[in-house]
Amino acid sequence: MDISELPGFYRIAEADPDRRAVVDTDGSVTTFGELLARVNQVSNGLRSRGLVKGDVVAGVLPNGIDAVIMLLATGQIGLYYVPVNWHLTAAEIAYIFGDCDAKIVVYGEIDGVLAGTVKEACASAGIPEEVVYAGHAGLAEGRSPGTPENRSSGSVMWYTSGTTGFPKGVQRSLSGSAPEDVVPLTTWFAGEVCDLRPGDAVHLVTSPMYHSSPCAHTSIALNLGHTVVITPRFDPVNILELIDKYRVTNAMMVPTMFHRMLQLPADVKKKYDVSSLQQVIHTGAACPVAVKKAIMEWWGPVLYEYYGSTESTIAFFVKPHDWLARPGTVGRPAPTFEARILDENGEELPPGEPGMVYVKSVIGAFEYRKDPGKTAASKRGEWYTPGDIGYLDQDGFLFLCDRRTDLIISGGVNIYPAEIEAALLEHPAVADVAVIGVPDEEWGHKVVALIQPVPEVSPGPDLTAELLAHCEPRIARFKHPRVVEYRDELPRTPTGKLSRYRVREDYLRLSKDS
Repeated sequence: MDISELPGFYRIAEADPDRRAVVDTDGSVTTFGELLARVNQVSNGLRSRGLVKGDVVAGVLPNGIDAVIMLLATGQIGLYYVPVNWHLTAAEIAYIFGDCDAKIVVYGEIDGVLAGTVKEACASAGIPEEVVYAGHAGLAEGRSPGTPENRSSGSVMWYTSGTTGFPKGVQRSLSGSAPEDVVPLTTWFAGEVCDLRPGDAVHLVTSPMYHSSPCAHTSIALNLGHTVVITPRFDPVNILELIDKYRVTNAMMVPTMFHRMLQLPADVKKKYDVSSLQQVIHTGAACPVAVKKAIMEWWGPVLYEYYGSTESTIAFFVKPHDWLARPGTVGRPAPTFEARILDENGEELPPGEPGMVYVKSVIGAFEYRKDPGKTAASKRGEWYTPGDIGYLDQDGFLFLCDRRTDLIISGGVNIYPAEIEAALLEHPAVADVAVIGVPDEEWGHKVVALIQPVPEVSPGPDLTAELLAHCEPRIARFKHPRVVEYRDELPRTPTGKLSRYRVREDYLRLSKDS
């Protein structure tokens, strides 16, 4: 196939404007032609406000048409778009606004409370009120729906937390090419990895679009001419209802969702027709073999898996039948990628020997915004490591042994202990703290805080409640510990470094013995 002939959103919208593009969370429908007109209006609105190639627009938006429009509008005029997790506190959002140098902020309402949080964050970051917009309408008002001049591809800049607890923007250089010239490579890649093809398909958005994979798959679906059906939040029964109603053909999910759907009563599961599903892509966390097999017994062999990171994008992938032949694998290197397993001295290890996973690709080079030191530290020359331990089998399929030591993955979301520890250590009753992730049947991992109180403080339920209240304005609720326990002392090395491995092993041993 000549990939230059693959369609893209802008070409499809001009050739087939009446095609259904987006079914919003309220059931309203937007066609490709209508969507392109709004996208062009917003692009022209951003240009009229002085934004030029390389400038940044931040969006604190719930799932819905606003998020789609901002993604596409920035993507055709050479801007960086930063989707921001709306669960974050005002202080956390302000940090991202300041670090990315946002010139425009667009926000949506969540239960009537988000506006105040965003405005507080803008004030803290020094962003003037006149460049803060409620939805896309203010940017589009009075602007031409015609094609902007001098179009060039933009890029999404994702913020990912590091072990320091401070998020960093993962930034890729702008090509300067028109979107139509860049899109075919992306759609070809999606076809190779997930068997997604142009045509009359239906994609279901099940996760928040401030995460990289749901956002990327929304863009891929529209560039393939698929209809995008958007859910405001994950609800297992509603997902089945939408699959049945819209004859959904493809979706992106995380393993926690599979677990929750399998827990539904048998009569509920039988009520909905899921035979339209052809590709259900999952990523974000390890999926238990039993869970994945059970879903495929229910839905058929439709689960496609890929593994990577915000930095590396999709580095490994595995299709259903290859996974069934090798349960537990996360696949072989994706097109354009090479993989190596290295020991701690940087020496390559043979098949079957676990070590640090490194990848490289001829496309997708990145840097951490404003942090060349962190960029350099994450690589060995051209090779990047997501920080995970694994091994390759004789056929080149990767099996992961463990996630990076500090990282907690709960419900497919990355949570870094250092950030939670820093918040807890601000409380005067805390002498020392270790935050770990421990296995959880539903969420993959749960956050556990082990706290050493100062000598004059007695541990107990009252202190736990006080500590959780202390976390409320400092870190997002999904980062709060689900379990708080107390210890007389926490293990540290002679240099003072916390031995998180020992903490985790001791906790699991004591839990098993109790």
